[in-house]
Amino acid sequence: MEIKLASSYGFCFGVKRAIQIASEHQNAYTMGPLIHNQKEIDRLKSENNVGLYQEINEVSNGDTVIIRTHGIPKDDLQKLKHKDAKIINATCPFVTTPQNIVKKMSAEGYSIVIFGDASHPEVKGVKSYGDDVHVVLNINELKKIKFKHEKIATVAQTTRKKDEYLQIVNELMLIHKEVRVFNTICDATFENQAAARELSLEADIMIVIGGKNSSNTKQLLDICKSNCNDSYLVEDETEINPNWLRNKKLCGITAGASTPDWVIQKCVDKLSNISG
Repeated sequence: MEIKLASSYGFCFGVKRAIQIASEHQNAYTMGPLIHNQKEIDRLKSENNVGLYQEINEVSNGDTVIIRTHGIPKDDLQKLKHKDAKIINATCPFVTTPQNIVKKMSAEGYSIVIFGDASHPEVKGVKSYGDDVHVVLNINELKKIKFKHEKIATVAQTTRKKDEYLQIVNELMLIHKEVRVFNTICDATFENQAAARELSLEADIMIVIGGKNSSNTKQLLDICKSNCNDSYLVEDETEINPNWLRNKKLCGITAGASTPDWVIQKCVDKLSNISG
């Protein structure tokens, strides 16, 4: 069996940057999981003693607190400042961009539409910077909204699919005369998705490596499944089932933007051992 890696996969710029920042601060704490990969979070804890706070009330005065890659809500940031915490901002610049757009457009009298998952920490953070802000995942949700303003501005969660964002944008343009559209989908995410789509067309099994709670990893799995029915999401090599590989000729591999190279390599090694 041949094993083939996608032409683009794994760590994006924002994740690399956040891990580098965390690695430079011993005995610090991240505000929420730094990235959506528990294996890498455990490594940072073991090697750099980087702890984890889930709630603001866990923070003590004077703590060094690292803002997660996905950012945090504006009010939470203010609370941290009131606690006299030493704040290290590891928010991905591609996430900071929609935060600033929402803040600016809201101040100029626009209602805001965010295309994304309302429960995702990135979206929660972006939403906090505006006034009349609505989060949608599809056109049906969009049709239920009563906007405060006639002027609409729209941004997207950085890890969403561009074609689905276009559906939201097209629907808005049919209803409203003024729609400001900002393409905030990360290029690295798009490149990983395009590479996964291409490889899944030729593979008869796809292994997607990444966190089960990672939005971009789940997007990769959906893309792979659309072309290759035997597509599986694993967090590490221990979850690979040898039975999946029976009678397979080409195993494709891709990985989410929060998946470290060392986890990917362990998966490749196990697949190689299984295939002989």
